[in-house]
Amino acid sequence: MGERVMIFIDGSNLYHSLKNYFNRTDLDLGKFTRKLIGRRTHVRTYYYNARVGQKQEPELYKQQQTFFAGVNAIPYTELRLGRLVYTNWPSVPPYEKGTDVQLATDMITHSYKNNYDVAILVAGDNDFAGAVQAVKDNGKHVEVALFGKQGTSQQLRASADMVITINPRMIKDCWKENTPGSNNSNNNNNNNNYDDTNNRNPPPGYHNVTPGNYDMEP
Repeated sequence: MGERVMIFIDGSNLYHSLKNYFNRTDLDLGKFTRKLIGRRTHVRTYYYNARVGQKQEPELYKQQQTFFAGVNAIPYTELRLGRLVYTNWPSVPPYEKGTDVQLATDMITHSYKNNYDVAILVAGDNDFAGAVQAVKDNGKHVEVALFGKQGTSQQLRASADMVITINPRMIKDCWKENTPGSNNSNNNNNNNNYDDTNNRNPPPGYHNVTPGNYDMEP
């Protein structure tokens, strides 16, 4: 058996990076993880997100649950949820709480349990640099998958054993195939997209609700 790999994905970072750099979010998570792993052994993928408030945003909550069910249906993939904190809603947008700490804790804990040889972190926050170093100090390897140019996420790049650049060439085979009623060249045109009525970004976990087309979400 080759190197054992675990993947830790910051869902919000992945969604916004896909939207900013590729103007689309219809990523096939299964294909993406297989591209990251290559010929190595896939132990598990952890996908981190924050749950929309059922009371505050009931429709988005229902749609988010559909997306979460799609993530959980992917083999060897586990959904890990933080929460959104609503203060003075709806005048003030909610903020995410607990997700980054949960990701960092899981990555370190699994390294000490010897559950993997290599961790692949899909994130862009320099705050993860400390967790990356802790995993390396425990004798494990850490690869960081990043969007953007060399000048971005400098601390995270410096702490990683290897940086995987997510660019058009790397990701070209990881998009979902065309499905009826969807426009994968630009998902922002889909009539089921988030309606930015309150002039804020989609809450973590919001997605396009097209049957059989679970898009990556914040």
